Amino acid sequence: MAQTINDEILLQFIQQVFSTFDLTQRDAQICAENLVLADLRGIPSHGVARLKRYVDGMKNGTILPLARPRVIQDHPCTAAVDGCAGLGQIVGHFASQLAIDKASTSGVGVVTVRNSNHYGIAGYYSQMMLEAGLLGISMTNSAPLVVPTFGRDMIIGTNPISLTAPAKRNKPFFLDMATSVVPRGKLEVYDRLGKTMPEGWAVDELGRVTGDAANVLKNMVARAGGGILPLGGAGESLSGYKGYGLAVLVDILCGVLSGGAYADLVDSKGPQGEHQPANVAHFFMALKIENFVDRNTFCEKMDDLIDRLKNSARAKDEPRIFIHGEKEQERYEKHKREGVPLDDKTVQMLQTIGRERGVTVPF
Repeated sequence: MAQTINDEILLQFIQQVFSTFDLTQRDAQICAENLVLADLRGIPSHGVARLKRYVDGMKNGTILPLARPRVIQDHPCTAAVDGCAGLGQIVGHFASQLAIDKASTSGVGVVTVRNSNHYGIAGYYSQMMLEAGLLGISMTNSAPLVVPTFGRDMIIGTNPISLTAPAKRNKPFFLDMATSVVPRGKLEVYDRLGKTMPEGWAVDELGRVTGDAANVLKNMVARAGGGILPLGGAGESLSGYKGYGLAVLVDILCGVLSGGAYADLVDSKGPQGEHQPANVAHFFMALKIENFVDRNTFCEKMDDLIDRLKNSARAKDEPRIFIHGEKEQERYEKHKREGVPLDDKTVQMLQTIGRERGVTVPF
Protein backbone atom coordinates (compact mmCIF):
# COMPACT_ATOMS: atom_id res chain seq x y z
CA MET A 1 0.00 0.00 0.00
CA ALA A 2 1.05 3.58 -0.56
CA GLN A 3 -0.32 7.02 0.12
CA THR A 4 0.32 10.29 -1.66
CA ILE A 5 1.46 13.40 0.20
CA ASN A 6 1.60 16.93 -1.14
CA ASP A 7 5.25 17.76 -1.85
CA GLU A 8 5.10 21.15 -0.10
CA ILE A 9 3.72 19.55 3.08
CA LEU A 10 6.40 16.86 2.87
CA LEU A 11 9.12 19.46 2.26
CA GLN A 12 8.06 21.54 5.25
CA PHE A 13 8.02 18.48 7.53
CA ILE A 14 11.49 17.28 6.43
CA GLN A 15 12.87 20.82 6.79
CA GLN A 16 11.50 21.05 10.33
CA VAL A 17 13.17 17.73 11.25
CA PHE A 18 16.55 19.00 10.03
CA SER A 19 15.97 22.28 11.89
CA THR A 20 15.78 20.38 15.20
CA PHE A 21 19.55 19.87 14.83
CA ASP A 22 20.01 23.68 14.94
CA LEU A 23 20.57 24.07 11.19
CA THR A 24 19.80 27.46 9.69
CA GLN A 25 16.51 27.67 7.83
CA ARG A 26 18.38 27.77 4.50
CA ASP A 27 20.55 24.73 5.27
CA ALA A 28 17.54 22.74 6.47
CA GLN A 29 15.73 23.73 3.27
CA ILE A 30 18.62 22.55 1.08
CA CYS A 31 18.65 19.15 2.78
CA ALA A 32 14.87 18.81 2.53
CA GLU A 33 14.77 19.93 -1.11
CA ASN A 34 17.35 17.33 -2.06
CA LEU A 35 15.34 14.45 -0.54
CA VAL A 36 11.92 15.58 -1.78
CA LEU A 37 13.26 16.27 -5.27
CA ALA A 38 14.34 12.62 -5.49
CA ASP A 39 10.80 11.47 -4.71
CA LEU A 40 9.29 14.02 -7.09
CA ARG A 41 11.50 12.68 -9.88
CA GLY A 42 10.49 9.10 -9.05
CA ILE A 43 13.74 8.07 -7.31
CA PRO A 44 12.43 6.77 -3.94
CA SER A 45 15.75 5.04 -3.26
CA HIS A 46 17.22 8.49 -2.52
CA GLY A 47 14.12 10.28 -1.28
CA VAL A 48 12.62 10.91 2.14
CA ALA A 49 12.95 7.20 2.93
CA ARG A 50 16.62 8.09 3.55
CA LEU A 51 15.80 10.62 6.29
CA LYS A 52 16.57 8.14 9.09
CA ARG A 53 20.07 7.69 7.70
CA TYR A 54 20.82 11.40 8.16
CA VAL A 55 19.06 11.68 11.51
CA ASP A 56 20.98 8.68 12.87
CA GLY A 57 24.25 10.09 11.53
CA MET A 58 23.68 13.44 13.23
CA LYS A 59 22.73 11.69 16.47
CA ASN A 60 25.74 9.35 16.56
CA GLY A 61 28.27 11.95 15.46
CA THR A 62 29.29 10.60 12.04
CA ILE A 63 27.60 13.67 10.51
CA LEU A 64 28.32 17.07 12.07
CA PRO A 65 25.24 19.14 11.22
CA LEU A 66 26.78 22.52 12.11
CA ALA A 67 30.12 21.95 10.37
CA ARG A 68 30.87 24.37 7.55
CA PRO A 69 32.79 23.40 4.40
CA ARG A 70 36.22 24.98 4.11
CA VAL A 71 38.10 25.93 0.94
CA ILE A 72 41.63 24.55 1.23
CA GLN A 73 42.88 25.40 -2.28
CA ASP A 74 41.48 28.18 -4.46
CA HIS A 75 42.45 29.04 -8.05
CA PRO A 76 40.64 30.90 -10.84
CA CYS A 77 39.08 27.75 -12.37
CA THR A 78 39.45 25.19 -9.59
CA ALA A 79 39.08 24.68 -5.86
CA ALA A 80 39.48 21.94 -3.28
CA VAL A 81 37.06 21.82 -0.36
CA ASP A 82 37.13 20.05 3.01
CA GLY A 83 33.58 19.07 3.94
CA CYS A 84 34.58 18.87 7.64
CA ALA A 85 32.28 15.83 8.08
CA GLY A 86 29.20 17.98 7.55
CA LEU A 87 25.91 17.15 5.88
CA GLY A 88 26.65 16.11 2.31
CA GLN A 89 23.78 18.19 0.92
CA ILE A 90 25.12 21.38 2.47
CA VAL A 91 28.69 20.60 1.40
CA GLY A 92 27.55 19.66 -2.11
CA HIS A 93 25.48 22.84 -2.50
CA PHE A 94 28.43 24.97 -1.34
CA ALA A 95 30.88 23.29 -3.72
CA SER A 96 28.46 23.39 -6.66
CA GLN A 97 27.85 27.11 -6.16
CA LEU A 98 31.61 27.61 -6.06
CA ALA A 99 31.95 25.72 -9.38
CA ILE A 100 29.13 27.82 -10.85
CA ASP A 101 30.77 31.08 -9.78
CA LYS A 102 34.12 30.05 -11.26
CA ALA A 103 32.59 28.87 -14.54
CA SER A 104 30.57 32.08 -14.86
CA THR A 105 33.75 34.18 -14.71
CA SER A 106 36.44 31.85 -16.05
CA GLY A 107 34.49 29.50 -18.31
CA VAL A 108 35.30 26.39 -16.28
CA GLY A 109 34.71 25.59 -12.63
CA VAL A 110 36.03 22.34 -11.15
CA VAL A 111 35.71 21.66 -7.42
CA THR A 112 36.74 18.56 -5.50
CA VAL A 113 35.49 17.73 -2.01
CA ARG A 114 36.87 15.40 0.63
CA ASN A 115 35.69 14.50 4.13
CA SER A 116 31.97 14.84 3.38
CA ASN A 117 28.92 12.60 3.78
CA HIS A 118 26.24 11.12 1.51
CA TYR A 119 24.94 14.03 -0.57
CA GLY A 120 21.65 12.63 -1.88
CA ILE A 121 20.92 12.53 -5.60
CA ALA A 122 23.79 13.59 -7.84
CA GLY A 123 21.33 15.34 -10.15
CA TYR A 124 20.46 17.96 -7.52
CA TYR A 125 23.85 19.60 -8.08
CA SER A 126 24.08 19.26 -11.86
CA GLN A 127 20.57 20.79 -11.97
CA MET A 128 21.92 23.79 -10.05
CA MET A 129 24.45 24.25 -12.84
CA LEU A 130 21.80 23.78 -15.52
CA GLU A 131 19.61 26.45 -13.89
CA ALA A 132 22.64 28.77 -13.92
CA GLY A 133 22.86 28.31 -17.72
CA LEU A 134 25.85 25.98 -17.55
CA LEU A 135 26.62 22.42 -18.52
CA GLY A 136 26.87 20.55 -15.22
CA ILE A 137 28.64 17.44 -13.97
CA SER A 138 28.34 15.97 -10.48
CA MET A 139 29.91 12.78 -9.11
CA THR A 140 30.35 11.20 -5.70
CA ASN A 141 31.89 8.09 -4.29
CA SER A 142 30.11 6.20 -1.53
CA ALA A 143 30.53 3.55 1.12
CA PRO A 144 31.53 0.16 -0.34
CA LEU A 145 28.41 -1.66 -1.54
CA VAL A 146 29.56 -3.05 -4.90
CA VAL A 147 31.67 -6.11 -5.66
CA PRO A 148 34.31 -5.78 -8.41
CA THR A 149 34.08 -8.02 -11.44
CA PHE A 150 34.88 -11.60 -10.32
CA GLY A 151 34.84 -10.48 -6.67
CA ARG A 152 32.53 -11.29 -3.77
CA ASP A 153 33.36 -8.59 -1.21
CA MET A 154 32.09 -5.01 -1.33
CA ILE A 155 35.07 -2.79 -2.15
CA ILE A 156 33.69 0.12 -4.24
CA GLY A 157 30.66 2.38 -3.98
CA THR A 158 27.66 2.80 -6.26
CA ASN A 159 29.53 5.97 -7.33
CA PRO A 160 26.90 7.92 -9.33
CA ILE A 161 27.48 10.30 -12.23
CA SER A 162 25.16 13.12 -13.31
CA LEU A 163 25.41 15.38 -16.36
CA THR A 164 22.92 18.04 -17.44
CA ALA A 165 22.85 19.94 -20.72
CA PRO A 166 20.28 22.48 -21.96
CA ALA A 167 18.29 22.24 -25.18
CA LYS A 168 15.98 24.69 -26.93
CA ARG A 169 12.73 22.90 -27.88
CA ASN A 170 13.26 19.70 -25.95
CA LYS A 171 13.58 19.07 -22.25
CA PRO A 172 17.21 19.25 -21.04
CA PHE A 173 19.37 16.16 -21.18
CA PHE A 174 19.53 14.99 -17.56
CA LEU A 175 21.65 11.93 -16.83
CA ASP A 176 21.73 10.74 -13.22
CA MET A 177 22.95 7.17 -12.86
CA ALA A 178 24.77 4.87 -10.50
CA THR A 179 27.74 2.97 -11.88
CA SER A 180 26.27 -0.15 -10.28
CA VAL A 181 23.29 -2.08 -11.63
CA VAL A 182 21.18 -0.40 -8.92
CA PRO A 183 21.81 1.76 -5.83
CA ARG A 184 21.42 0.28 -2.35
CA GLY A 185 18.15 2.16 -1.97
CA LYS A 186 16.57 0.00 -4.68
CA LEU A 187 17.36 -3.11 -2.63
CA GLU A 188 15.82 -1.41 0.39
CA VAL A 189 12.67 -0.67 -1.61
CA TYR A 190 12.37 -4.36 -2.60
CA ASP A 191 13.03 -5.41 0.99
CA ARG A 192 10.37 -3.01 2.34
CA LEU A 193 7.86 -4.34 -0.18
CA GLY A 194 8.86 -7.99 0.39
CA LYS A 195 9.61 -8.45 -3.33
CA THR A 196 12.21 -10.66 -5.02
CA MET A 197 14.91 -8.68 -6.82
CA PRO A 198 15.47 -9.21 -10.56
CA GLU A 199 18.35 -11.59 -11.17
CA GLY A 200 21.59 -9.80 -11.89
CA TRP A 201 21.28 -7.02 -9.32
CA ALA A 202 23.36 -8.51 -6.52
CA VAL A 203 25.32 -11.50 -5.28
CA ASP A 204 25.29 -13.40 -1.99
CA GLU A 205 28.19 -14.07 0.38
CA LEU A 206 29.67 -16.63 -2.03
CA GLY A 207 29.45 -14.32 -5.05
CA ARG A 208 26.39 -16.10 -6.49
CA VAL A 209 23.63 -14.08 -8.16
CA THR A 210 20.60 -13.84 -5.84
CA GLY A 211 17.14 -12.27 -5.72
CA ASP A 212 16.96 -12.15 -1.91
CA ALA A 213 17.17 -8.45 -1.05
CA ALA A 214 16.86 -9.03 2.70
CA ASN A 215 19.79 -11.43 2.74
CA VAL A 216 22.01 -9.13 0.69
CA LEU A 217 21.20 -6.17 2.96
CA LYS A 218 21.86 -8.30 6.06
CA ASN A 219 25.23 -9.37 4.64
CA MET A 220 26.04 -5.74 3.85
CA VAL A 221 25.47 -4.69 7.45
CA ALA A 222 27.47 -7.64 8.81
CA ARG A 223 30.20 -7.30 6.16
CA ALA A 224 29.63 -11.02 5.54
CA GLY A 225 30.34 -10.94 1.80
CA GLY A 226 28.27 -10.29 -1.28
CA GLY A 227 26.88 -7.00 -2.51
CA ILE A 228 25.57 -5.12 -5.52
CA LEU A 229 26.96 -5.81 -8.99
CA PRO A 230 28.64 -3.21 -11.22
CA LEU A 231 26.66 -1.82 -14.15
CA GLY A 232 26.51 -4.65 -16.69
CA GLY A 233 26.14 -7.37 -14.07
CA ALA A 234 28.22 -10.38 -13.15
CA GLY A 235 31.27 -11.47 -15.11
CA GLU A 236 32.27 -10.22 -18.55
CA SER A 237 29.54 -11.44 -20.90
CA LEU A 238 27.43 -8.28 -20.39
CA SER A 239 30.48 -6.05 -19.80
CA GLY A 240 30.20 -5.71 -16.04
CA TYR A 241 33.86 -4.72 -16.05
CA LYS A 242 32.82 -1.46 -17.77
CA GLY A 243 30.59 -0.49 -14.87
CA TYR A 244 33.44 -1.50 -12.57
CA GLY A 245 35.75 0.81 -14.53
CA LEU A 246 33.30 3.72 -14.34
CA ALA A 247 33.09 3.29 -10.57
CA VAL A 248 36.88 3.44 -10.32
CA LEU A 249 36.88 6.54 -12.57
CA VAL A 250 34.56 8.24 -10.07
CA ASP A 251 36.80 7.18 -7.18
CA ILE A 252 39.83 8.70 -8.94
CA LEU A 253 38.15 12.06 -9.62
CA CYS A 254 36.37 12.24 -6.26
CA GLY A 255 38.61 10.47 -3.78
CA VAL A 256 42.13 10.39 -5.16
CA LEU A 257 42.14 13.85 -6.79
CA SER A 258 40.67 15.47 -3.67
CA GLY A 259 43.22 13.80 -1.40
CA GLY A 260 40.31 12.07 0.30
CA ALA A 261 39.02 8.54 0.74
CA TYR A 262 38.19 5.99 -1.97
CA ALA A 263 37.05 2.38 -2.33
CA ASP A 264 36.55 0.71 1.07
CA LEU A 265 38.22 3.64 2.87
CA VAL A 266 34.86 5.41 2.49
CA ASP A 267 32.92 4.05 5.44
CA SER A 268 31.09 5.22 8.54
CA LYS A 269 32.07 2.08 10.47
CA GLY A 270 35.51 1.67 11.97
CA PRO A 271 37.43 -1.64 12.17
CA GLN A 272 35.69 -2.52 15.44
CA GLY A 273 32.27 -1.43 14.16
CA GLU A 274 32.43 1.93 15.92
CA HIS A 275 30.93 5.03 14.32
CA GLN A 276 33.30 7.34 12.45
CA PRO A 277 33.03 10.03 9.74
CA ALA A 278 32.33 8.40 6.37
CA ASN A 279 34.88 10.52 4.42
CA VAL A 280 32.77 10.65 1.27
CA ALA A 281 34.33 12.59 -1.63
CA HIS A 282 32.66 14.54 -4.45
CA PHE A 283 33.58 16.08 -7.81
CA PHE A 284 31.78 18.98 -9.52
CA MET A 285 32.39 20.55 -12.91
CA ALA A 286 30.53 23.46 -14.49
CA LEU A 287 31.23 24.55 -18.07
CA LYS A 288 30.26 27.86 -19.64
CA ILE A 289 28.91 26.80 -23.03
CA GLU A 290 29.72 30.13 -24.69
CA ASN A 291 33.44 29.53 -24.09
CA PHE A 292 33.22 26.62 -26.55
CA VAL A 293 30.41 27.39 -28.97
CA ASP A 294 27.62 29.92 -29.44
CA ARG A 295 24.87 29.05 -26.94
CA ASN A 296 22.11 29.08 -29.53
CA THR A 297 24.14 26.73 -31.74
CA PHE A 298 24.70 24.38 -28.81
CA CYS A 299 21.01 24.25 -27.90
CA GLU A 300 19.96 23.73 -31.52
CA LYS A 301 22.47 20.90 -31.88
CA MET A 302 21.21 19.38 -28.60
CA ASP A 303 17.69 19.49 -30.04
CA ASP A 304 18.90 17.82 -33.21
CA LEU A 305 20.75 15.13 -31.23
CA ILE A 306 17.71 14.45 -29.05
CA ASP A 307 15.38 14.41 -32.08
CA ARG A 308 17.62 11.97 -33.92
CA LEU A 309 17.60 9.61 -30.96
CA LYS A 310 13.88 9.87 -30.18
CA ASN A 311 12.77 9.66 -33.81
CA SER A 312 14.95 6.70 -34.72
CA ALA A 313 13.32 3.34 -35.49
CA ARG A 314 11.68 1.79 -32.43
CA ALA A 315 11.92 -1.85 -31.43
CA LYS A 316 8.83 -3.95 -32.16
CA ASP A 317 5.91 -3.12 -29.86
CA GLU A 318 7.80 -0.27 -28.21
CA PRO A 319 5.79 2.98 -28.40
CA ARG A 320 8.54 5.43 -27.57
CA ILE A 321 12.28 6.07 -27.23
CA PHE A 322 13.18 8.16 -24.19
CA ILE A 323 16.00 10.57 -23.56
CA HIS A 324 17.71 10.67 -20.15
CA GLY A 325 15.74 12.70 -17.63
CA GLU A 326 12.52 12.64 -19.66
CA LYS A 327 10.75 10.00 -17.57
CA GLU A 328 11.87 11.69 -14.36
CA GLN A 329 10.57 15.08 -15.54
CA GLU A 330 7.20 13.56 -16.39
CA ARG A 331 7.06 11.89 -12.97
CA TYR A 332 8.01 15.23 -11.40
CA GLU A 333 5.09 16.97 -13.10
CA LYS A 334 2.70 14.15 -12.14
CA HIS A 335 3.81 14.13 -8.50
CA LYS A 336 3.54 17.93 -8.28
CA ARG A 337 -0.08 17.60 -9.42
CA GLU A 338 -1.10 14.46 -7.53
CA GLY A 339 1.28 14.21 -4.58
CA VAL A 340 4.36 12.13 -3.76
CA PRO A 341 3.64 8.39 -3.35
CA LEU A 342 5.19 6.88 -0.22
CA ASP A 343 4.94 3.27 0.95
CA ASP A 344 3.51 2.56 4.40
CA LYS A 345 6.87 1.66 5.98
CA THR A 346 8.35 4.97 4.89
CA VAL A 347 5.36 6.91 6.23
CA GLN A 348 5.60 5.07 9.56
CA MET A 349 9.33 5.80 9.73
CA LEU A 350 8.73 9.53 9.10
CA GLN A 351 6.00 9.59 11.74
CA THR A 352 8.33 7.95 14.27
CA ILE A 353 11.10 10.47 13.54
CA GLY A 354 8.61 13.32 13.82
CA ARG A 355 7.48 12.16 17.26
CA GLU A 356 11.06 11.62 18.43
CA ARG A 357 12.17 15.07 17.25
CA GLY A 358 9.05 16.86 18.52
CA VAL A 359 7.87 17.83 15.04
CA THR A 360 4.17 17.81 14.21
CA VAL A 361 3.46 15.14 11.60
CA PRO A 362 0.92 16.46 9.08
CA PHE A 363 0.16 13.07 7.50
